[in-house]
Amino acid sequence: MMIHKVDLTSYNLHSSFSKDYQPILNVNSGDTVQLTTPDIQSCYSKAKGEERVHIETRIKNEQKGHPIIGPIAINGAKKGMVLEVRLNELTPGWYGTNWAGGIPNWQNEKLGLVDQEKIQVDWELDAQTMSGTTRIGGRDLHVGLEPFMGLMGVTPAEPGVHSTRPPRYCGGNIDCKELVRGSSLFLPIAVDGALFYTGDGHAVQGDGEVSGTAIEAPMDLVDITFKLHDDMELTMPRAWTPAGWVTFGFNEDLNEAAAVALDEMVVWMQHLYDIKKTEALALASTVVDLHVTQVVNGAKGVHAILPHGAIR
Repeated sequence: MMIHKVDLTSYNLHSSFSKDYQPILNVNSGDTVQLTTPDIQSCYSKAKGEERVHIETRIKNEQKGHPIIGPIAINGAKKGMVLEVRLNELTPGWYGTNWAGGIPNWQNEKLGLVDQEKIQVDWELDAQTMSGTTRIGGRDLHVGLEPFMGLMGVTPAEPGVHSTRPPRYCGGNIDCKELVRGSSLFLPIAVDGALFYTGDGHAVQGDGEVSGTAIEAPMDLVDITFKLHDDMELTMPRAWTPAGWVTFGFNEDLNEAAAVALDEMVVWMQHLYDIKKTEALALASTVVDLHVTQVVNGAKGVHAILPHGAIR
């Protein structure tokens, strides 16, 4: 078991997915990787008062998307296996930003904010107290932080270059606030080597990510451990989190996304409790919560949560 450190450099940064990209690192199952991620604008500043430095991606004129570290290849990973990504530590940087209004997207159209000036809200973050502070309307306002990585995924099997924006069967821009420190995300491996990426650090986000952004922040430290499973079969991501077991659904239609998340959870409960699917659905209706993960990434997200200890 080794601990690998990945520097925040152009060579280690992409803004799209492709199975043709060369790995920045090869690790073994059981190894840990420690890395730093830039903010959503591909900038980074270590300390307050220090200039934010823009980091270009490895490939010039690459398809614009989230700045992501990777790909990291896992030795022995084969298509059809499952990659477990354990989140050991997440330390946000000292600043964060979010935006609202002024863009012709779904939520701005519904709220009548397309023609309003786009606003930027700047936050000062404290990783020691896990709090964020901003000034709006002449007052200081504070929120508690629950950092997570908005984007974690392995490379799609399909040829070509793929956008980082929509979440997929192999993960990606899931934007699920449950994936905090102590969680494990299980991803179906689509290509040999897995080719894992992460980025899009969020200091805190509500379900829905309703303005289109969370508090978008660099991460000073992302500490993750990889483990290969050849005895699991998955077609969608699944997670174990401090809140409970989590399943996911992604679709342009929110109803369809909910159906996928629910079906994934019911099938998982069949396995956990050795029961029929109708019995699992009946149990799910008593304890499982459906949450709108996000409504802003083209493919909307819904996640189902089975809380720990809810069924005894």
